[in-house]
Amino acid sequence: MVGMQLTAEKRAIFGKKLKASRASGKMPVVVYGRNEKASPFFVSSGEFKRVLKEAGESSIVTLVADGEKKSVLIHEVSFHPVDGQALHADLLVVRSDEKLKVEVPIEFEGVSPAVKELGGILVKVLHKLEVEALPKDLPHSVSVNLELLVAIDSQILVKDIKLPNGVEAVPGNEQVVAAIDVAKDEPVETEPVDLSAIEVEKRGKEEKEGEEGAESGDGGKPASAKPARPSGGATAGKKE
Repeated sequence: MVGMQLTAEKRAIFGKKLKASRASGKMPVVVYGRNEKASPFFVSSGEFKRVLKEAGESSIVTLVADGEKKSVLIHEVSFHPVDGQALHADLLVVRSDEKLKVEVPIEFEGVSPAVKELGGILVKVLHKLEVEALPKDLPHSVSVNLELLVAIDSQILVKDIKLPNGVEAVPGNEQVVAAIDVAKDEPVETEPVDLSAIEVEKRGKEEKEGEEGAESGDGGKPASAKPARPSGGATAGKKE
């Protein structure tokens, strides 16, 4: 089997005691398989980082441990939540004659004419594809050509992906991988009408009109006009 190599050494350190080992450049792993008892090992943190970057979780890696070589897949990796460094990994021992189901990343290539010329929006529905194959045939990734999306209603289905010989897709052939959507106009937002402000303004207008009416009095005479004096020039109530 073709694959990269990891060198492992037995470990008898667990739990919180692993902190010092990690600081010295050792990363804990567990090796297991159908006919393999789970066994704890150490691998070089730097070597594991390099192999993970190149092999991912879908390519065969040769594990050298206890003087033996085993074909494994990097099955599950735990990362530090802050610095993103790998803290622990499970390594799955595989058999050369047994097919495996694994998820491989999808790599989108090219430019869609529907996006470039028609203003469509590219929608990537899947980012990983589950495939089934013998260990020697497992791909590191699968490619999807976006140039197939030529119209607004174009879609790329699983059946449109060209897979290597010996590799089969697990999902249904009609599952959508990528599609073109139409750009929609955003609704124009209008500010809500403040009914309370309108009511206050209306009441203020009515009060102003009332005040103006009171100032005009009856017959249009000023409210401050003095009453008429009795005729004859005499002052009412005064004795002569």
